[in-house]
Amino acid sequence: MSVCSSTPVPILSFTERAKSLTEIQQAHAFMLKTGLFHDTFSASKLVAFAATNPEPKTVSYAHSILNRIGSPNGFTHNSVIRAYANSSTPEVALTVFREMLLGPVFPDKYSFTFVLKACAAFCGFEEGRQIHGLFIKSGLVTDVFVENTLVNVYGRSGYFEIARKVLDRMPVRDAVSWNSLLSAYLEKGLVDEARALFDEMEERNVESWNFMISGYAAAGLVKEAKEVFDSMPVRDVVSWNAMVTAYAHVGCYNEVLEVFNKMLDDSTEKPDGFTLVSVLSACASLGSLSQGEWVHVYIDKHGIEIEGFLATALVDMYSKCGKIDKALEVFRATSKRDVSTWNSIISGLSVHGLGKDALEIFSEMVYEGFKPNGITFIGVLSACNHVGMLDQARKLFEMMSSVYRVEPTIEHYGCMVDLLGRMGKIEEAEELVNEIPADEASILLESLLGACKRFGQLEQAERIANRLLELNLRDSSGYAQMSNLYASDGR
Repeated sequence: MSVCSSTPVPILSFTERAKSLTEIQQAHAFMLKTGLFHDTFSASKLVAFAATNPEPKTVSYAHSILNRIGSPNGFTHNSVIRAYANSSTPEVALTVFREMLLGPVFPDKYSFTFVLKACAAFCGFEEGRQIHGLFIKSGLVTDVFVENTLVNVYGRSGYFEIARKVLDRMPVRDAVSWNSLLSAYLEKGLVDEARALFDEMEERNVESWNFMISGYAAAGLVKEAKEVFDSMPVRDVVSWNAMVTAYAHVGCYNEVLEVFNKMLDDSTEKPDGFTLVSVLSACASLGSLSQGEWVHVYIDKHGIEIEGFLATALVDMYSKCGKIDKALEVFRATSKRDVSTWNSIISGLSVHGLGKDALEIFSEMVYEGFKPNGITFIGVLSACNHVGMLDQARKLFEMMSSVYRVEPTIEHYGCMVDLLGRMGKIEEAEELVNEIPADEASILLESLLGACKRFGQLEQAERIANRLLELNLRDSSGYAQMSNLYASDGR
């Protein structure tokens, strides 16, 4: 967006066209240059737009603009408080609220609602209690929005008795009032208390039912989740997704497909991206290629863009159903990939014994500017393992921490130890195991004992077996493997 113009342009046209932090900064610069920034209405519009922009950094930029306005009004402060309350740093909303208290404009009921929502987001009981007290002293007329947020603050902080007292004293309660406490119970895993409240609720909406299904699902109580689902007067797509999640959570993948098919047959709700990803994951777990292919056809038929998690789920489904060529085809056709998509195809190629292809994809991933993570390196190290590329595995293992700042876990060490053991590099493998905490080393030492047997290296086997026995005195596998080694050596 260019800010160069020979004629003044209303600030709204600038903010409406600004799609990024850079463009908002350009609009800000234009306002400073033309003097528009000294108009409170125009400056407030800029702050409000920056605060609602989806880029995370624009919230802090909106805050910095707010602090430069001579006489900011309540709307401007509220825009920034609300933005922080909905951000990954909700505690900063309290800073803006305190700044507002020091200024000429006292917080209104919206200010209190937004800052209390921020307290709920980070479970700030003490902060919420103080703000509650300030609200009472302010003389502002309470309303259902403020009180609903108070119930949420106290409930999410684990102070259920106080939350219930606030709820009981409310002159007017709506479904959101009850849901605020219901969701807090379920967030803490208190499903019995949640169900008692649910049965007591004077007013329910579809969200109330969805909360109960999701709460039962998280607790692994799929039967109870299904009973709630079947009793619902009205379902939305979230309801269907919650039921799909309930079955997937306990590994009932056939039931996942049943719910999906019922959704298509009986519901006016259309599957969304979450539904399709869950169903494709179930197909992958079951090896149900035909159902997975049908879902793919459904996606294409309805013009749903294949990107991100959906692309990853399709690649994973085809890989696990034995169609690695089709997985690669989907991967190549995906224009918007993320790290998970790359990881999925690398893992798929590795499992299918196409280690060199997996490493080529890894090189392509790095070339295109994607940063590998721990899952990526499990994939490429497994690829090296499958094709016996020891030198390449050593290089990648070293690059993990030195270049990509990814600290190796037991899974990465396991890939290396297994490869070194299969190549007869017992001492090098043992050195790697020595880097691992003792409580995680046992399983890798057992793998090394097996390698010693294959290569007849009795001396190393005795040393490894002794260490294994020291780590786990109750496990007799070390004795058993040593007995086998002695027998094969004729002792």
